[in-house]
Amino acid sequence: MYEELFTKLNVVGAGLGYMTKNGERYSEGVVVMVSRKLPLDALKPHEIIPREHHGVVTDVMEVGHIMAPRPITAQVVDRTGRVRPAPGGVSIGHPKITAGTLGCVCYDVQTGNTVILSNNHVLANSNGAEIGDRILQPGTYDGGDYDEDYIADLLRFVPIEFSSEPPSCPISEFVAGSANFLARAFGSSHQLKPIKVSQAVNKVDAAIAVPLDKKDVTTDILEIPGKVKAIQQPTIGMKVRKSGRTTGLTTNEILVVSATVTVNYGGDLYATFEDQFVTGPMSAGGDSGSLVLNQDELTAVGLLFAGSDQVTICNVIDNVFDALNLAF
Repeated sequence: MYEELFTKLNVVGAGLGYMTKNGERYSEGVVVMVSRKLPLDALKPHEIIPREHHGVVTDVMEVGHIMAPRPITAQVVDRTGRVRPAPGGVSIGHPKITAGTLGCVCYDVQTGNTVILSNNHVLANSNGAEIGDRILQPGTYDGGDYDEDYIADLLRFVPIEFSSEPPSCPISEFVAGSANFLARAFGSSHQLKPIKVSQAVNKVDAAIAVPLDKKDVTTDILEIPGKVKAIQQPTIGMKVRKSGRTTGLTTNEILVVSATVTVNYGGDLYATFEDQFVTGPMSAGGDSGSLVLNQDELTAVGLLFAGSDQVTICNVIDNVFDALNLAF
């Protein structure tokens, strides 16, 4: 739907949202998200985003560089320690990652188990884990011990299909290495770097783990009173909130829905996600895995998994529950 927009300079996402002029909203259209907004006179004609996309007016939003496992830069003491029973909003993670957020405790329809929900990159190490691996609460960055803080076993995750990643083809590595050797011989400082590219598209970054003892977890979510019992579709302008390991309870509003975004998982690892929603800034490193709720109701709308200093990116919770066969 948005493929041609991604050929433009700095474009990292696109979806449906409000058009703005001088800070005022005036209609809905296609919002094109760019890592850096440049003046028109700094762009070549083929780099300029068209005024319309398939007959729908466009607007450009600067969002910075969207990252999934972003560096953890802050700690909140009461969320980073060992908590039993563990609620949503506290530190958790696979032993090989730093730390993320326990999103919520829900019900696995497939097995009948009480399960912990968070991101793939939090519980399954971005596809690098095996089913049955230990899950720690708190995560290792927060001092989680492999034996003492072992709270659950990885039960299931949705694999992330990466659109670009380090190559596995020895031919491409040989060609790049030969070219770089010649470049150095002729005094060039430029280097070729082989990248494996695919057209894979994802909908969720999600995983579940089964607690060793159901008494070690609770359906409570820190600073959000009451029990979450239902899910709801995100809509443009909806006020939302989340409870996360790093920034605690934060709120903002949904700016873009039905979005396709490209997310950096570190280095040359990129993944494209469709049917996402975008909020204003409400997260930082370590908040990945937080459940996103309607601010006015106890209904879940999303699972936070990526963002920048200017926006937060979330999976639609309906897609998460469908992919992992979950219920409250």
